[in-house]
Amino acid sequence: MARRPKPKSFAAPAAGGPPAKAPRQQVIPEAVANRMVRRIAIATGTPTVLGMGVFVASYLLVTRGLLDIPPGLTLVGSGAFFLLGLLGLSYGVLSASWEDAPGSLLGVEQIGVNISRVRASVRAMRQGASGPDSGSGSPQG
Repeated sequence: MARRPKPKSFAAPAAGGPPAKAPRQQVIPEAVANRMVRRIAIATGTPTVLGMGVFVASYLLVTRGLLDIPPGLTLVGSGAFFLLGLLGLSYGVLSASWEDAPGSLLGVEQIGVNISRVRASVRAMRQGASGPDSGSGSPQG
């Protein structure tokens, strides 16, 4: 029976010792991340529960003969709540204060500030990706 070769190891050589670990950088501070998670849970959870509730309420009303609800209306109603829950995901992130201070209850004043930050970050990434010698940015032709 032939021996299989050992898989290559990506560890640092033993002579050099273990590599020095760089300090772990946390992109989002824990307080801000917790604030975002709370807002996302509320902004997506509530509409999602309501979307499921539309199915349950429609079923109960139809099976007990209280109302004759068309299935399309149930679908549209629940779909609207699920879409609202999807929008709540963005709202939860963008309405949370990205500073140490917690901000207001609804965080509406933070949305414009945070959208500006996202746009500036995207602009900076695009400029970094295009490099300094990419030209004037006008189309060549």
